[in-house]
Amino acid sequence: MTDQSQPTALPPIAERRPHSVTHHGITVDDPWAWLRDPGYPDVQDKDVLAYLEAENGWFEGAMAPHKPLLDTLFQEMKGRIKEDDQSVPQKDGDYVYWRAFETGAQYRKWYRKPVAGGDDQLILDEPALAEGHDYFRLGAMSVSPDGRYLAYAIDTNGSERFEARIKDLFSGEILPEVIPDTLSSLVWTADSKGLLYGLANENWRTDNARLHWLGQGVESDVELFHEDDEGFRVSIGLTSSEKWIVIATGDHVTSEAWLVPADNPTATPMLVAARKPGREYDVDEHEGTLYIRTNDSHPNFRLVKATLDAPDQWEEVIGADAHFYLTDFTLFKGFYVTEGRQDGLDQIELRDYATHSAKRIPFPEASYSASLDDNPEYDVTKLRIGYESMVTPDTIYDYHLETGALEVLKVQEIPSGYDATRYAAERLMIAARDGTEIPVSIVYPRDFPRDGSAPLHLYGYGAYGLAMEPGFSTSRLSLLDRGFAFAIAHIRGGDDLGQQWYLDGKLDKRVNTFTDFVDVAQGLIDLGYASKGRISISGGSAGGELMGAVINSDPDLWGAVVAHVPFVDVLNTMLDETLPLTPGEWPEWGNPIEDEAAFRTIQSYDPYTHVRAQDYPPLMVTAGLNDPRVTYWEPAKWVAKLRATKTDSNILLLKTNMGAGHGGKSGRFESLHETAEEFAFILWQLGVEG
Repeated sequence: MTDQSQPTALPPIAERRPHSVTHHGITVDDPWAWLRDPGYPDVQDKDVLAYLEAENGWFEGAMAPHKPLLDTLFQEMKGRIKEDDQSVPQKDGDYVYWRAFETGAQYRKWYRKPVAGGDDQLILDEPALAEGHDYFRLGAMSVSPDGRYLAYAIDTNGSERFEARIKDLFSGEILPEVIPDTLSSLVWTADSKGLLYGLANENWRTDNARLHWLGQGVESDVELFHEDDEGFRVSIGLTSSEKWIVIATGDHVTSEAWLVPADNPTATPMLVAARKPGREYDVDEHEGTLYIRTNDSHPNFRLVKATLDAPDQWEEVIGADAHFYLTDFTLFKGFYVTEGRQDGLDQIELRDYATHSAKRIPFPEASYSASLDDNPEYDVTKLRIGYESMVTPDTIYDYHLETGALEVLKVQEIPSGYDATRYAAERLMIAARDGTEIPVSIVYPRDFPRDGSAPLHLYGYGAYGLAMEPGFSTSRLSLLDRGFAFAIAHIRGGDDLGQQWYLDGKLDKRVNTFTDFVDVAQGLIDLGYASKGRISISGGSAGGELMGAVINSDPDLWGAVVAHVPFVDVLNTMLDETLPLTPGEWPEWGNPIEDEAAFRTIQSYDPYTHVRAQDYPPLMVTAGLNDPRVTYWEPAKWVAKLRATKTDSNILLLKTNMGAGHGGKSGRFESLHETAEEFAFILWQLGVEG
């Protein structure tokens, strides 16, 4: 068995400093509130930095004896990645575009080639842009309609405040204008002379759409749209025909869209339909007709159409269906595509504009993930589609409209080898305590025993209406090949089974998310896939909140827990309207400032609040110093409180990336290293041979 002992040094102890807040007559004590640097996002407080560095030192010391295992895992994972990989080229106008990694490179290079013939052109060199930076992320990028200019945005510290630049692809020159603090798509005007973007305000919220003219100073940029509601965010896009710019604004439950002619961006924006609380919609245009997906009559959305003259007068095209969740639609010149989930499984349907009848694209497996891939052109005779499952590597198809044939263009290559026949995947339904059937996707080695003796890893998220697709992972093979089963719990709070599934796991129903996860674990135990204490679990962000809740409620179920950038200080965060995301998050969690019932609901499950004197499982926690989504002090405070309160001697680790944000380290190998750390921790704690 692997050594499970603690490191010899003592863990850092964060001191208590009296602090309390009172709302609705209820006083909440928070003696670790000082871990929030008052200068955030510029963290300079010496005590805060000293504590985080001490925790990092404790993490490194604890993991040091397991470095051989970590290195083995990393090399395994790296060996499954084709180092000189490239995407399938795709035509867009006069050029074919693709991206490629070179051997050993952390980041991609982006290329194009003229359709008419000519040499490959390097249009963006990520490795060169990343040079000298500990962190690098490419955000939005967009080529102008005439093919001459490339607008792109980069983040070099993880704060998600991107700097936008413009490159002349004909000359290779980087234009002098720099647009700082962008937080949106970059959308060109039809004449390729103007660029629309959204600027992050002082609270890291995009409340505007702005227009920049090439060759002019950024200080002269024009604000085309401004949103006054602090809870709403503005986004910018193009219709499929590229005739209209779409300026959309909304929060988690309400939306509103405005249209601006792409060839006249300073024209008065045209409102599609005024916002109504609880109504969401998105819009596209085809030959003067607007198509609109909306949840105005049913949570699973319907498709309607309207004229440009009367955009708020809607005529139904596809009615809402309790069993089919309409997730998206894409308009092409001669047909359109609807995407959705039938009883939780992805479906892609082709429809004609005259009858709107559907032709569904068939897929071979009982559980899978499928969606439209890169389809930039409006007039097409084939569709690019992406497909994968828990046992089938990522596969890119062209679907030929005339014949209905699926042409395989690329299957994810695994250089070290992969034999799909060694693994089996299932889709289970496990009853929650209220009788609701919870879908579970699970993959395991074919010789996996059903007697509870083998380890199982369970993953969950369950928030924001985000589904966890049953996709493929090369890293996951390092657990499967050591005898693990790997399961995804499609718990309420996601939209795996439709919008009602999401609604049943938010606000005053939030606890369903946590109890679903626990009940799935117990169900897997009852079915022989696992046993108590032999289950490792992980989740990130809101999934980290899930981790915090279930170790409070059922600590003895779990043998190892990994919480990435965990949203565990929910009450304090939702009480702080100065934080970047808080006002926009109130429709998801509730507004405890204005609503006492929301305060009490959040307080009733808040993971940080409910840390108590009991035994907790082994726990590894990660944070990002520059994270604007889950601020670093949430995991730091949580770990500090756990150290001061828990009654066990199990390992508790906190690793803070001091130069990264919500997504952890950048670069494909650096991120693999962090996954290797997570898996090494899990194997160590479950006593699985390396």
